[in-house]
Amino acid sequence: MAADPLHQFRINTIAEINVGGVDISFTNSSLWMVIAVVAATLFLTITMRARGTIPTRGQMMAEMLYSAVAGMVRDNVGSGGQAYFPFIFTLFIFVLFGNLLGMVPGSFTFTSHIAVTFAMAAMIFIAVTLIGIAKHGFKFCSLFFPHGAPLWTAVILIPIELVSYLSRPISLSVRLFANMTVGHVILKVIGGFVVALGVFGIVPLLGLVAITALEFMIAVIQAYVFAILSCIYLHDALHLH
Repeated sequence: MAADPLHQFRINTIAEINVGGVDISFTNSSLWMVIAVVAATLFLTITMRARGTIPTRGQMMAEMLYSAVAGMVRDNVGSGGQAYFPFIFTLFIFVLFGNLLGMVPGSFTFTSHIAVTFAMAAMIFIAVTLIGIAKHGFKFCSLFFPHGAPLWTAVILIPIELVSYLSRPISLSVRLFANMTVGHVILKVIGGFVVALGVFGIVPLLGLVAITALEFMIAVIQAYVFAILSCIYLHDALHLH
């Protein structure tokens, strides 16, 4: 069973909780979400505690993350976007730590589960839609019909734009889920070859090291992509194309 590359994605119940017939048990996925939140909170709190003029390495890392997300919001959301910076920053840090902690041997990568990534994507989709409706009212519907397009094209464009809009939570969630799942499966498979080949496993071992380094990079990139796409969706809701 240990050699099964999909075994690492199995949900295990830690504490069974049933409320009104609804299963809300605390699982290994829930545990690692809590660990990600605690780790991120401790990292940001400890590294920024001193706030020295000459920053430590930890402070530099925290400030780089802050600046990267601030720039992302400023460049992709536009005017009025800074009000949503705390949400985007929290989202980015949560996904980033979830991805990185999943690289620790024996851990659980909750971002490799479509249920988790879709729940986050659906939350973003609903929030962005409500923000757009609250700001523009009925005019929000113009998002589904590009400005300047001939009126007769409405029959074609509106269904296309509507389907494209409704598919956003699916594409956003599948992108993160698929990248994290595939990477971990490949690591597990190649790791199995290293063990099975023994002393002759030097070549797959080198490949495993390279893929592990690549997987760390993908973990960061996917957190960035998840956040930047959220910014783009927020821009559309605030500025309507």
